[in-house]
Amino acid sequence: MITNKTKQYLTLIIKLTIVFGAFYFIYDKLAHDDKLSWTQFSGIVQHKFTLSWIIFMLGFSVLNRFLEILKWKNLVEVVERISLYTATKQVLAGVTAGLFTPNGIGEYAGKALYFPKNETKRILFLNVICNGIQLIIAVLFGLIGLLFLGYTLYFIVLITSVFFIGVFMFLTKNANIKGYSIKLFLEKIGEIPKRTHRKNILLAFARYATFSHQYYFLFLLFGVKIDYFTLMATITAVYFIASSLPSFQFLDFVVKGSVAIWFFNKLHIDDYVVLFISTFMWLANVVLPVLIGSYFVLVFNPKKVEIKN
Repeated sequence: MITNKTKQYLTLIIKLTIVFGAFYFIYDKLAHDDKLSWTQFSGIVQHKFTLSWIIFMLGFSVLNRFLEILKWKNLVEVVERISLYTATKQVLAGVTAGLFTPNGIGEYAGKALYFPKNETKRILFLNVICNGIQLIIAVLFGLIGLLFLGYTLYFIVLITSVFFIGVFMFLTKNANIKGYSIKLFLEKIGEIPKRTHRKNILLAFARYATFSHQYYFLFLLFGVKIDYFTLMATITAVYFIASSLPSFQFLDFVVKGSVAIWFFNKLHIDDYVVLFISTFMWLANVVLPVLIGSYFVLVFNPKKVEIKN
């Protein structure tokens, strides 16, 4: 039997591991990545970024994360009503926990810790719904972007793949694996009120528009003169392809940056501009939330969850 004192020590070790792990990965990426020239980075910031531009760009990052918090608050009310502050804690702690796990999977566990153990499965399921709609929107706009840019062959291959995956899921929807099936999953989705689904979809669209246009305005800042639809189509294609690749959040700017360089080279945009923008997006949308989320991880109190249970 594990004593309360042992539980406290284990909790402290886990919290410190998450926080120090997150900070180490950020430090390692900023200090040792050969693709990043901080002399060039600081020079660009000094010459291109005025205070008003920095506030404007960070405003997109704040709105992006705020919309994600609203999405989570909306969905989790299926389990219990929570305040905006509580939703903020859970989302930012989840982002921190997911930083150095494949495809941010640690985010699921990070949020689940704030709820009683008997609600863990429901919380994990809601997190799938929360992130799933964002992925679906990225796929939808990414496919439209590829078609607009003339990547017809890629579009046909991807559409065909999606079609066959859909057919396979339909034919195997009754297949039962350890008590789980696609049919059961769809039934669980149907149990969530339609109003909650509508709000989730609306917020997901708003969030997608926010971070894609943050990318767009950064290109305008660098004097990129490409028509709106071509530039936005390329951005949506980059997000779609990058989101499809397995990755860690701390490598997010490397993955998106590499994909972005390939696509934006076709538009004759300099590599250093693309890499700088990808780095800025990573710092503003991943690193900053992790820094704040680290505080919520450190002050997390499992006893309050036990009392709630």
